[in-house]
Amino acid sequence: MKPSPQFLLAAFLSLILQTGICYGIKWIALSKTPSALALNQTQHCKQLEGLVVSQVQLCRSNLELMQTIIQAAREVIKTCRKTFSDMRWNCSSIELAPNYLLDLERGTRESAFVYALSAAAISHTIARACTTGDLPGCSCGPIPDAPMKMKKSGSQANKLMHLHNSEVGRQVLKASLEMKCKCHGVSGSCSIKTCWKGLQELQDIALDLKNKYLSATKVVHRPMGTRKYLVPKDIDIRPVKETELIYLQSSPDFCMKNEKVGSHGTQDRQCNKTSNGSDSCDLMCCGRGYNPYMDKVVERCHCKYHWCCYVTCKKCERTVERYVCK
Repeated sequence: MKPSPQFLLAAFLSLILQTGICYGIKWIALSKTPSALALNQTQHCKQLEGLVVSQVQLCRSNLELMQTIIQAAREVIKTCRKTFSDMRWNCSSIELAPNYLLDLERGTRESAFVYALSAAAISHTIARACTTGDLPGCSCGPIPDAPMKMKKSGSQANKLMHLHNSEVGRQVLKASLEMKCKCHGVSGSCSIKTCWKGLQELQDIALDLKNKYLSATKVVHRPMGTRKYLVPKDIDIRPVKETELIYLQSSPDFCMKNEKVGSHGTQDRQCNKTSNGSDSCDLMCCGRGYNPYMDKVVERCHCKYHWCCYVTCKKCERTVERYVCK
């Protein structure tokens, strides 16, 4: 399936935005941009948090794009938090952007996911904005490729890891393009069919990336010939697959609070007593046990349909038992 011009443009701009790979996810701090900031003058770009010099220059030359990028940053945070709400690591540290803790500063499995998701989110948000006409500058012409520039400082292995995982995110997005069709004709005869390529929701893409996170491959930076490459640590007879997320450093179990390693711990986290999954009280609470508490829930009830055409409901209150980790 050939990618749409809108997707090509979005992927191209995603590459540019993530220029300076050791700063590659600090742009998520754009989510904190106040709505009162109009972003209609180039000097406004200096007021944006989380951008390095090259990204400020991008802002100045693409002011009409920045509101979409800000929306992408907000989507990354919202989607990451929702995707990992049932895990010990619940992506809460992403909200500290641009001043991350070690869970996202080091070459961890968690940073692998966030790099992949952020790359996918930039392209996804821009492509959607192009499709809806919110970005009038979208072109249908060929888009030139652009290499990801790297700063001289920082670990070469980390740079290669982040480059790889960002590309995995874009490839998952590209693979999510699906053909959608609508029939036209008398009595739905479908004598004429209109088809187009559409993107899945970002949440679906995040779930795909979460599966890759759970099966991510630990790698080492090893010389092969005259150069060094990232190769699987335990299975170094094969190269890294283009479709897998990779990481360099193992993560803690995130059971106890330890900001030195970026762990917020799971004390007071809500757990599911009847679940067998990662949100179960046994797993979430790391064997420390849990405390029950009663919570009042207000719901719509006794709904009635009235002709024509509206529904009225009453509000009912019930008490449910919930559990939090000790």
